[in-house]
Amino acid sequence: MRNLRMRASSAIVAGALCLTGCSDWLTVANPTVIDANALDPVADAPVLAMSAQQNFATAYGWLIMYSSWFVGETDVSETFPTRNEFGRRDIVPQNGSLQTDVWEPLSRAASAAYLVLNAGLPDPATNINIARADLFLGYSYVFMAEQFCQGTVLSGAPLTTANMLDSAVAHFTSAASEGDAAGGQGPAMANAARVGLARAYLQAGNAAQAIAAANSVPAGFTFNLNYVDDLANRTRLSNRLWQFVRDRGSIAVSPIWRTSDPRVPWLVTSTYTPQDAAYSTDRGVPYAIQQKYPAYTTPIRLASKLEADYIAAEAQGTTEQLSLIQARRAANGQAAYSGPTDANSVLTEFFTQRGLDFYLEGKRMGDFRRYPDNVIGVPVSGSTYWKAGFAPVGTNTCFPLPVAETDNNPNFK
Repeated sequence: MRNLRMRASSAIVAGALCLTGCSDWLTVANPTVIDANALDPVADAPVLAMSAQQNFATAYGWLIMYSSWFVGETDVSETFPTRNEFGRRDIVPQNGSLQTDVWEPLSRAASAAYLVLNAGLPDPATNINIARADLFLGYSYVFMAEQFCQGTVLSGAPLTTANMLDSAVAHFTSAASEGDAAGGQGPAMANAARVGLARAYLQAGNAAQAIAAANSVPAGFTFNLNYVDDLANRTRLSNRLWQFVRDRGSIAVSPIWRTSDPRVPWLVTSTYTPQDAAYSTDRGVPYAIQQKYPAYTTPIRLASKLEADYIAAEAQGTTEQLSLIQARRAANGQAAYSGPTDANSVLTEFFTQRGLDFYLEGKRMGDFRRYPDNVIGVPVSGSTYWKAGFAPVGTNTCFPLPVAETDNNPNFK
């Protein structure tokens, strides 16, 4: 006991001696928090630019999922009223999911990109960090333009669809030039920017510019966003489309997309309970899950030469559309298209093939806004919602800005 007391006393004395050298010994650094005042925008530009990219990658999953409900790619296989509003195309500005899951992540992505662009970085014409920020700011503007009825960035003035697309064009144009000049990953980002540029021009109705941008994308090009499985950060870092199948059972493949076409892989499973039981009650059929993204780590395609080809064909007209239809059907084991060849019928088949190729990639809402009568599967206004206990399908063609934005942004007063 005497030895124990002596050791304890020695430990206390040693501890006291150590403490005399500490000015604030109760302060512990939090490794998950970065002091904004400690950031150097120039020295830390690579971190800030990658953060802008990750903010967009996080938002991308949310944007795909919520728009997939809206255009009928998936069913809302859960009971959240706010999420069923998207499936019913009847979204109110007070919708909490609209704010937290859709608008806020998209706004954060744009804000993070502007932080890089406004930092006064050196060599702006060749700086890879500027190219990265311009690329993902361009995509932020494109998705805002395609999915929201109006927009705003950094608490600025209200933006029309045309305003948002103009901004997307400006940032994609810059990203293409900067990426080519930067080297390294720059050329890949430049080509992703060219696909985005074609997409923005097409949405704006500028066919000639869309064709030129699309034709400048090299053959075989694909640009993916990558995800990881970090159990503590799945909502930020993992593939959202798998997370909301596996962790929540929130999305199920809509009946119209349950075909044998290999571009929309799906299966019926009874292994994920209790989600299966809830979905069976909703639809009266087993839970049909997407298998395009079968893991938390599955990448999601953002841009590709295939998309560029679709953009060019749409802009060129019926002959080019029909040619691409036949090529895509042949490539995926379908018989040649033998339906009517009038412009309207071909366009509907064109968007059906496009829907198969880009299932759950966040493109179909833009298609619907360009050609609402030729995009199949969208819940029909006034029809009975597929799930009992909800009002009929509404008339929304785009998402409203959430009330948290319009109430707090002085430009909306």
